[in-house]
Amino acid sequence: MTSKLAILASEIEKCELCPRLRKHCTEVARLKRRAYRDWEYWGKPVPAFGDPKAEVLVLGLAPGAHGANRTGRMFTGDKSGEFLYRALFETGFASQAESNSKNDKLKLTNMYITASARCAPPDNKPLPEELRNCRPYFERELALLPRVKVVVTLGKLAFDTYLSVLKDQGAIKSRAAFEFGHNRVIDLGAGLPKLVSSYHPSQQNTSTGKLTREMLRDVFETARTLL
Repeated sequence: MTSKLAILASEIEKCELCPRLRKHCTEVARLKRRAYRDWEYWGKPVPAFGDPKAEVLVLGLAPGAHGANRTGRMFTGDKSGEFLYRALFETGFASQAESNSKNDKLKLTNMYITASARCAPPDNKPLPEELRNCRPYFERELALLPRVKVVVTLGKLAFDTYLSVLKDQGAIKSRAAFEFGHNRVIDLGAGLPKLVSSYHPSQQNTSTGKLTREMLRDVFETARTLL
């Protein structure tokens, strides 16, 4: 499975399916943010990250323009990542509380982190067709992670992405029966992982207090309890 995940990651890095997103990512990588002018931005689609034997799968929205699009690793190098990895460290899923670069030796234990879109979208808003282009990568990851018992979705879009996959696979009849909420546990039925929905650790949510450090940590305490 590990080699198949590595092959998939390589495919993702070379993906050119969404011209708008590829143009945006490369332009951001060219112009850079002043604080990161000495960085060589990743600027490519960002593969998933984590433990191939994971029992917990985290699904986010998309790479940040100056976060994962710069560093090449999910939730690494921006405010969302600061919130997320601190919560994962405090709940025993991450080896350290900070995520600054893909070479900083951070390791995940029993967890795999992926996203609904693999390229940083303008205004953090991927188009429906761009999400459809990216979805097969997520479906393949699900198939290559057979030990997953809990799926944590960060934000409503990730929640809808996961339920859409299950509906199209015939695993659930409808998405309408499942309501998004923070730290909400959803039993999707026999044989399916438990679903835990969460607010996304975006700067908009964390700076306004809609999502606090304690609230996000509670989500991963819930995930651990469900195991």
